[in-house]
Amino acid sequence: MSSSEGRQPSYIDVQVGSRIKMQRAVLGMSQTRLAEALGITFQQVQKYEKGINRVGASRLSRIAEVLGVSISFFFENSRPAGADTTPSGTGRDLVSFLSTPEGLELNRAFARIADARLRRQLASLVTAIATTDVLKAPGVGR
Repeated sequence: MSSSEGRQPSYIDVQVGSRIKMQRAVLGMSQTRLAEALGITFQQVQKYEKGINRVGASRLSRIAEVLGVSISFFFENSRPAGADTTPSGTGRDLVSFLSTPEGLELNRAFARIADARLRRQLASLVTAIATTDVLKAPGVGR
C-alpha cells in the first residue's frame, strides 16, 4: 500500500492543494502546463490539488516559482477548523470564492481595471450590495 492509500488527506495538505489550484486557475494555467513545468504528470498535479498526495518541500518551492508566489502563500490563513481567528473564516471564504468560476471571472476582470479610483468605487458598491443582501436575509434584522 502506498503512503497515500488508506489515509485521509490532512487539513494542511488540502489547504496547500486548494491554494495551488486557485493560483493556477488565476493564471489561466492548465494542470498539464503546470505538470510539464514541474516534470510530472497532470494526474500528480490533480492529486496535489486534492490533497491526496503531500507536496514535498523542494517540489512546493518549484510550484511557487512556476506560479509566481512565495511559499508562504500556500499556508496563509491555514488553520484547522475551530482555530480560525479571522471574522467568519474570511481566509477560507476567500479561497472558496476564488475557486468558483464566478470568483475567478470577477477577480480577473477586477485586476484588468487600471483606474485605482474606479476599483475603490467598485469595491464600495459590492460592499454596499453585500451589506444590503445580508440585511434582507431571512431572520436578519426582523
